[in-house]
Amino acid sequence: MATAPGNVTAIGRGRTTGPRWTHPPDPAPLRALIVDPDGAALARMTQFLRADPRISAVRTTRNRAGALQILRDDPVDLLVCDVSTPGLDGPHLARALARIDRHPHLVFTVPARQHPPRSFELDSVEYVDKPVTAERLAEAVRRTVAASTDETIAVELAGVTRFIRRSQILFVQAQGDYARLHTATGSHLIRVPLTTLEERWEPYGFLRIHRSTMVALPHVDEVRTVGGRMRVRLRGRTLQVSRRQGRHVREVLLAGAGEPPPRADHAQSSHEPRVADAG
Repeated sequence: MATAPGNVTAIGRGRTTGPRWTHPPDPAPLRALIVDPDGAALARMTQFLRADPRISAVRTTRNRAGALQILRDDPVDLLVCDVSTPGLDGPHLARALARIDRHPHLVFTVPARQHPPRSFELDSVEYVDKPVTAERLAEAVRRTVAASTDETIAVELAGVTRFIRRSQILFVQAQGDYARLHTATGSHLIRVPLTTLEERWEPYGFLRIHRSTMVALPHVDEVRTVGGRMRVRLRGRTLQVSRRQGRHVREVLLAGAGEPPPRADHAQSSHEPRVADAG
């Protein structure tokens, strides 16, 4: 999970009091959706998941229409879907998930002698051979709990849907009602305003440095003031900090110098951003 670094080296100025790092909350109980045209298989998996204390609610449906309605109306953390469900194979489901803000951890159940969709061979997706056992579903729940601490975002480009994790994002830039997510390998446009992402991701170490820019502090290598203007450097990219936000950015970084190290299960980055002044 993305969290702020536990220690910051301050150069050029003394320690400044200011906002403190906050740890993200512990994962909440999961909400599951099972999609399977086979009523017996649906009942069996429902029984398994309802017996799991990590699951707070289980919704079920046997068809595409019911699945899309639930995904639109209710938050879903774990989606268990029979890959042979009409209209919900890999590409169709990808397009459906791209239209919702929060992408659930996806488990495809695969009937015997059927190959899984190659377009979904990604970290956020796993495959379970049928008949599904309680042990195998329990492992899927464990993976979902782990994944739920690092949000997955569906992004679409030229008809291809890909999934990126919040911890991969270096910085975010506003583009009207959209936001562009920048990672080490490229950028992706999503239809979510920057203000919404700021509210959602601030507890995970994201900080607004400009009216149109938000950075992931665990990826910040250096904060430098040149000619009275502050800049931050992330993986070789340099971004300007607005005059209005400059003092707050410095306070947040320097305040982190007195914080205890983040919990091991929340640690993401071991490097320490350098705060410096230059004439």
